[in-house]
Amino acid sequence: WMLGSLAHFTEVDRVAPETMPELERLMLHRLAELDDLVRKAYGEFDYKRIFSALSNFMTTDLSSFYFDVRKDALYCDPISSPTRKAALTVIDHLFRCTVTWLAPMLCFTAEEAWCERTGSDDTSVHLELFPDVPAAWRDDKLAEKWRKVRLVRGVVTGALEIERAQKRIGSSLEAHPIVHVANPDLFAALAVVS
Repeated sequence: WMLGSLAHFTEVDRVAPETMPELERLMLHRLAELDDLVRKAYGEFDYKRIFSALSNFMTTDLSSFYFDVRKDALYCDPISSPTRKAALTVIDHLFRCTVTWLAPMLCFTAEEAWCERTGSDDTSVHLELFPDVPAAWRDDKLAEKWRKVRLVRGVVTGALEIERAQKRIGSSLEAHPIVHVANPDLFAALAVVS
């Protein structure tokens, strides 16, 4: 999915992190968290920890959350859309980090993905250093806010699954959920979500 999304992404489309929506900055925060873990675990030869953390990240944070939320912006927004450009910039960072981090363990798969992305067989992911992930990407306050948002989202998606199982809706786009939030902290987190 990342390779397909990045097929037409160029440096001209790159967006600075400080101008990105919160959701994109949250994914950069997650990369900063993982960068610390991955580098430390490689130093300790703890491959199981790396693989577990990256597998969880790609399944939970990317596939079932970030990509699910941003797919409409990528598929439907105009090419000039700031949100679309920010999402593609983040996906480029995600690709570079995950592929280089996994390359020592998934040698052939990472190499194949790298060559597909670069468009050349003359380059190798195994000649790349891990990308520099700026410490400035780390934003614990933003991460805490989005942890609350994801709690509410989990309740809503759970309710949608029940409706889907009961055949009252076919797609989540057919639903019109009304969400009542009594907890002031959760309400504040949801009040300004970009």
